[in-house]
Amino acid sequence: MKHSKDSIGDVQTRFFEFCDSVNPMRLQCGTVLERFTLAYEVYGKMNAAGSNVILLFHAMTGSQHAAGFNPEVPGLDGRWSEEMHEGWWDGFIGPGKALDTRKYCILCANYLGGCYGSTGPASIDPATGKPWGRDFPVLRVSDIVDSQVRLLDHLGVGKLHAVVGSSLGGFLSLSFATRYPDRAGIVIPIGSGTETTMLQRIMNFEQITAIEADPNFRGGDHYDGPRPDTGLALARRIAHKTFISLEALKQRARDVVVSDAPPFGWYAMNSPVESYMLHQGVKFVSRFDANSYLRILDAWQWFNLLAESGAENYTELFSRCRDQEFLVFSIDSDAAFPPAEQARLVKALKAAHVPVIWITVHSDKGHDSFLIEPHLFAPHVSQALQARTPAVRAKAPRRTKTQK
Repeated sequence: MKHSKDSIGDVQTRFFEFCDSVNPMRLQCGTVLERFTLAYEVYGKMNAAGSNVILLFHAMTGSQHAAGFNPEVPGLDGRWSEEMHEGWWDGFIGPGKALDTRKYCILCANYLGGCYGSTGPASIDPATGKPWGRDFPVLRVSDIVDSQVRLLDHLGVGKLHAVVGSSLGGFLSLSFATRYPDRAGIVIPIGSGTETTMLQRIMNFEQITAIEADPNFRGGDHYDGPRPDTGLALARRIAHKTFISLEALKQRARDVVVSDAPPFGWYAMNSPVESYMLHQGVKFVSRFDANSYLRILDAWQWFNLLAESGAENYTELFSRCRDQEFLVFSIDSDAAFPPAEQARLVKALKAAHVPVIWITVHSDKGHDSFLIEPHLFAPHVSQALQARTPAVRAKAPRRTKTQK
């Protein structure tokens, strides 16, 4: 494949195999994992001190493939579809871009519980030789973060130059910053917040019930038969309407052909937006696993930054972050994480005397702006990252009582 001069070109997914029976990872639910795999990608070169590393947390259904071109990840049962081949943040990562690979080493890993090479419900349980399915343990946001800390330890990274997370990944960035305060320098949450909102909770529940109501779901043990594609597609459509503004949705759906024979019953679609939404669901099921979707939604539903970080209130929590610098992004048309959520975060940071800059991006694209409009974010990200020069020697991290 040909690439532009500022592209990082072809990349490959790497795999971190955690295996430690002496110091295993204990999940919040009590399950102990002696071994797991994380799929990850690296862009740029790590310096000798490991101090120029930027950890990037992807959004809910994202992957480790943030930049460049990757046509194949083995063992995914067809989920690495064509739309996965180009990195989801390719406009942000590369020489001269916001996350400049001439200066920084960018690391992005697929969530524990995911379906793009990291251990998740579709992975083989070594105890049974079959997919984990319903038996895959319950996860919390802090568990996903902890698994990536094990990856950082493996790579010899002490303190990160920055941690960046958008959407649900913003939750992970806050969890990392508050639970491992000595390991984060700059923190950049984009279109995110401090807690699960009421609207998110309701919509997440709708998605959960859509999947579980599919007869093919079979309680999560469906890998030997038909997949619950109808339920998963419906779940995606429920969520998708918050990803873009209604005006952008109208524009995207304008040229969609309406089917005269919809596949799902007696109703005859009469608007391009219906065809567009139908297509979004159908396209999605080819690339994602229903059980991974549920496990990640469950972590979102139960997200509690205070409880998972062992703090009584937000002032106490963010007081740990006074040596960090925050760049918080809002998107004015964001329906998934509206600006009021970032306002709460910024207020809490200021109350704890944490250095913070708050940028509101003006876009008609909605929540998806952080994916498709890098020019609105890049200058601010570049400036924030340059505010600190990566240390020549990384300071040894101090473990807190919340770390396991």
